[in-house]
Amino acid sequence: MSHTPHELHEEFPDKAERIHALKLSNAHFARLAEEYHEINRAVHRAETGVEPIDGLAETELRKKRAALKDEIARMLAEA
Repeated sequence: MSHTPHELHEEFPDKAERIHALKLSNAHFARLAEEYHEINRAVHRAETGVEPIDGLAETELRKKRAALKDEIARMLAEA
């Protein structure tokens, strides 16, 4: 099994416990984290050629991942 980069625990290593707590206590945060996870996996599959997609679609996935990461970071900062 290959390592998938950009997982939330890697992006926010000092916030791992807070991420876990928010996933359990905040349904909106849990949905954002799950969506981030799914999109991050899709980006990784595209990058590694497991599920190739056209460049524009990959760029859109990356933008969506970045927007989700920004929203997650905002929620972590406010928590």
